[in-house]
Amino acid sequence: MTDIRISVAAILIGSAALPAMAEEVNVYSNRQPELIDPIFETFTEETGIEVNSVYIDTGIEERLRAEGARSPADLAFTVDIGRLDALKQAGVLQPVESDVLDEAIPAAYRDPDRDWFALTTRARAVYASRERVADGEITTYEALADPEWEGRICTRSGLHPYNIALTAGMIEQHGPEFTEDWLRGLKANLARRPQGNDRAQVKAISEGECDISLGNTYYMALMQSDPEQQAWADAVRLVFPTFEEGGTHVNISGVAMTEAAPNRENALRLMEYLATAHGQELYAEINNEYPVNESVSQSETVKSWGSFDADDANLQDLADLRAEAVRLMEIVDFDG
Repeated sequence: MTDIRISVAAILIGSAALPAMAEEVNVYSNRQPELIDPIFETFTEETGIEVNSVYIDTGIEERLRAEGARSPADLAFTVDIGRLDALKQAGVLQPVESDVLDEAIPAAYRDPDRDWFALTTRARAVYASRERVADGEITTYEALADPEWEGRICTRSGLHPYNIALTAGMIEQHGPEFTEDWLRGLKANLARRPQGNDRAQVKAISEGECDISLGNTYYMALMQSDPEQQAWADAVRLVFPTFEEGGTHVNISGVAMTEAAPNRENALRLMEYLATAHGQELYAEINNEYPVNESVSQSETVKSWGSFDADDANLQDLADLRAEAVRLMEIVDFDG
């Protein structure tokens, strides 16, 4: 018998959004399917609510804005405070009131206007060569601009959202003038022009091209689980620098409900499921990230990397500083 359910993928092919079935929820996500589909499958098994997930690498906010009230999407999943804020600024979200979300997610990881909610955090750490960098040799982000690191640092593009968020954190700590000088010092210490992704920098360390790099924590687990990249992971250890007067910079993955949300009740059930203990354990472990729900323990893999104290900067404040961070990156021609 022909399956009469209409998938989100099929809807996207057409020019108009069709009414959604009662027991489903439609997701737009720029998280890789292998990182979230297993969680959605478990949610479906436990609730009977089908999750239709469409992977959209970039431009979720543009798609939602173009679709308007006819959008089939109920929820948007993304990473980085900047991307969550872009959804908010595009006016494609609706605020969500939920005692469950309030109890499970600390206020620091919720939008003040309730437009987005963090599900996990990740630290912007330093990957340090086991052979060429001693324990305690790098302790702060500010020290990355010190002359002793000349020719020893690798990083991806300064304009990538992960590095823009870190730069926004530096502006929050010290202001734009200090941050511009810091970026000039960091650029002077690069072993090569910014290129590749976070794992490419660790590969360069393993090959002796540089000694330290910036990278998100979860990449360590990805390399450790890949036979072709295991040697890269073995060549480094994770270091958790802090700001001189703060903690370790963290960013988030999160979820937001779209303004259209044709399946609002089911969408809210999925949001709440991912914020409470069972959903948090699944989401954080599969993604090798840190749960935001403080009652949930970290996975054994994540625990093995060591502990840190997260910086307490307001994430919305960092989002508001992104434009200034981009401006400073361009002033110093960081990628040039």
